[in-house]
Amino acid sequence: MSDFFNSGWSVYIAVVTVLSVLACLALLIVASRRKVMSDDDTTGHVWDGDLRELNNPLPRWWMGLFVLTIVFAFGYLALYPGLGSYQGTTGWSQEGQYRAEVERARQELGPLYARFEAKDARQLAGDAQAMGIGERLFVNNCAQCHGSDARGSKGFPNLTDSDWLYGGSHEQIIESITKGRHGNMPPMAAAVGTSEEVRQLAHYVLSLSGSPHNTIAAQKGRDKFGACAACHGPGGRGNPALGAPNLSDRTWLHGWGEQAIVNIINSGKSNQMPAHGDKLTEPQIRVLAAYVWGMSNGRTERADAAASK
Repeated sequence: MSDFFNSGWSVYIAVVTVLSVLACLALLIVASRRKVMSDDDTTGHVWDGDLRELNNPLPRWWMGLFVLTIVFAFGYLALYPGLGSYQGTTGWSQEGQYRAEVERARQELGPLYARFEAKDARQLAGDAQAMGIGERLFVNNCAQCHGSDARGSKGFPNLTDSDWLYGGSHEQIIESITKGRHGNMPPMAAAVGTSEEVRQLAHYVLSLSGSPHNTIAAQKGRDKFGACAACHGPGGRGNPALGAPNLSDRTWLHGWGEQAIVNIINSGKSNQMPAHGDKLTEPQIRVLAAYVWGMSNGRTERADAAASK
């Protein structure tokens, strides 16, 4: 009922619900009354010359089941939510049921995660059981955006390379998963100047990574980069504390080329990763972060960790 902005909706739904059940009872009473329609106990309708429709009463077993459904409906509405904002005598809710199931699962899985507590990222990445759990956690919570192979797509970071907006250590990945991230670049066209100056700045940004660019335009756009250096740094190498991307490599999260960069300068860009701290337990996040860390650091690290056990 939280979607309704007026308490009158709750009363409306409760009234409609009760009247619907009562209407079913009224229908049963009306249908159960047998009316004499003809002397031969038929409705008087005849088809094909001799096919007559009998006027038999409703079966008692059927009427009994109908009555039981009505009694069940009133009992259910008394015990559980169904009458607007009325919560029912049991106090049951979907959210409460979900929380109870999650808590039960956490208690059951507690001993399993306990054996992972003393292990660091390298050791976890070399533990086949931990990585199996991490993979399932990733598929259920991360793959929707980053892809089942964790290679991401436009606007969603690739987690298998070494390019990290907020840092790629185990602790930094844990923080990203727990608290979420919100990257926001404001529109910068007003600070840069004319549309031609924006284009020149775009070519200077391309030059930082050695990407194909117009050399003359890049030289003219160099001075305009001061508006960007506050976040991306003087050399465009980014700032993990702010989530500012490194512009000197060839990893482009939101598209590559003059037009893509011009669009971002003109319109800005906002990306958000939701927090999972209230959805996953700390041990689950540690294992998930180790799984992501392991994908970024390659098979060599995991193999070394497995050999050192």
